[in-house]
Amino acid sequence: MSVKNSRKNLFCCWYSVLGNAEEAAVKAGFEKQNALSDGISCLKSAECQKTIAEIRSALADKECITSGLKRLAFGSSSDAVYLAFSEEMPSPEILRGLDLFNVSEIKRVKGGGVEIKLFDRIKALEKLYELENAFNSDDKAESLINALISSASGGDYSES
Repeated sequence: MSVKNSRKNLFCCWYSVLGNAEEAAVKAGFEKQNALSDGISCLKSAECQKTIAEIRSALADKECITSGLKRLAFGSSSDAVYLAFSEEMPSPEILRGLDLFNVSEIKRVKGGGVEIKLFDRIKALEKLYELENAFNSDDKAESLINALISSASGGDYSES
């Protein structure tokens, strides 16, 4: 696989998650000054359109949503704490390696400090609970429908 194709595939992955052509192109390794036009070129490609559709289909399942909520509810915030207490801004290489999934906002405050807000773990747990109940209800409804269908097909009457 050529470097160009691997960047295109990486672009497709990032675009599927971010939905922003320029940002996805930068994260995929395209030059920043040409990122928007390169991203749009990728989006025009039938190959990229197919890959993006496949990735989005794979990510649309309930397991992906559940795992994201679990990550918010139970994930580590140690990298955010490291960032907040750093004397100087870490290098771009270090920043890229930090897990800031739980961070909802970062801003500089007057006086030179940094304020980092994390997603609410309790809300993530509540949403996880709601989703689990909804999924279980769907499974129960499906089981009921299957039971009704099997009893109807095994009973005294059948579909004509």
